[in-house]
Amino acid sequence: MSIIQNLPYEWLVGLRYTRAGKRSGRNSFISFISLISVSGIALGVAALIIVLSVMNGFQKEVTDRMLSVLAHIEVFDPRGSMPDWRDAGKAAARNPAVRGAAPFVETQGMLVGQGVMRPSVIRGVLPGEEHEVSDVARQVRLGSFDALQPGSFNIVLGYALARSLNVGIGDKVTMLLAQGQVTPAGLLPRSRSFRVVGIFEAGHFDFDAALSFVHIEDAQRMERLDAPMGLRLRIADMYEAPQVAAELQKSMPGNLTMRDWSKLNANWFAAVQTEKKMMFIILTLIIAVAAFNLVSTLVMTVTDKQADIAILRTLGASPPSIMKIFMVQGALVGVLGTLLGVGGGVAVALNIDVIVPFIEGLLGVQLLSKDIYLISAVPSDLRWPDVFKIGGVSVLLAFAATLYPSWAASRVKPAEALRYE
Repeated sequence: MSIIQNLPYEWLVGLRYTRAGKRSGRNSFISFISLISVSGIALGVAALIIVLSVMNGFQKEVTDRMLSVLAHIEVFDPRGSMPDWRDAGKAAARNPAVRGAAPFVETQGMLVGQGVMRPSVIRGVLPGEEHEVSDVARQVRLGSFDALQPGSFNIVLGYALARSLNVGIGDKVTMLLAQGQVTPAGLLPRSRSFRVVGIFEAGHFDFDAALSFVHIEDAQRMERLDAPMGLRLRIADMYEAPQVAAELQKSMPGNLTMRDWSKLNANWFAAVQTEKKMMFIILTLIIAVAAFNLVSTLVMTVTDKQADIAILRTLGASPPSIMKIFMVQGALVGVLGTLLGVGGGVAVALNIDVIVPFIEGLLGVQLLSKDIYLISAVPSDLRWPDVFKIGGVSVLLAFAATLYPSWAASRVKPAEALRYE
């Protein structure tokens, strides 16, 4: 209590004006509008935090599923093949951020099965090394990834690709590569029959519908290579991939080419970032509408308190002090609404895995169908920088809304204000 009493009088009067007065219903109405402003700011802030957290959650979920198949960094030799890939892997491992390395061969072709033809990215890997850089071996739902043996010409397909080709474990598919061979009949695509020994599900449709794995030696034979094309690396923190790639470019011997996962999916990430920025702007408008309700609240307060303003002026209060009184009132509403919104938004974002199932059970609906979205729960990834940014924007908007009414209050002339009192 003593702390409040020691505050400057501008703060004390501003805090007093925020509460409802006892003289008339008009003061109560003004305080009701202040309550609406607080509620509007709180709802806007909470909505923005929740929406951005859910968008971050979806982005993280998709990214994790992509990187369960993709490598964090790919290293290529300008010669087209990397015969010394083991030495290159040891050189890469000297960087403390690198957790694993594995060779690969990658090409594009067509797969034919049961009279159906589908395009596919064919990746040649070493089954014993692949677990160092991807999770595809753990994603095999039928068959076995270890069945990829050199010279066996076995293949592991994505589940959507296998379904579109109407093939299962033990069936044959024909691989057609564009690098053809010249025959008396003309240029014919190179072809080879492969036996399906596994079906994996990464949870990302683009990979499940177009990616297939073969043993690296079989891929080299199909591509007529003597060595792997390059190395795939996994690092400790996937978000540091561009930085680690730059470090490896300097530390690894040879004129190697580095490509990190963000460059492989640049269009997708650019689209997600654009969507998040637009959503931030759109939802910020909700906060802006609630914040600028303070303008009407403060204008009504200034009109109602003109006699009080005149008395304060005659007692020696300066125009800046009068302006400060109403800025304190508006800032208090903005800060209170922001704090309530941040608290509510953070609470919902952190417990959305409990709240969404409760709503689904209450309404008898399923918000996310696993058959469509491949996930059955709404993901959430709360990021504190976003929370601080949203809170800062909310307070700034509320503060900006107080400027004009406060300036108008400081311009009230005592004689005119008291003329009819």
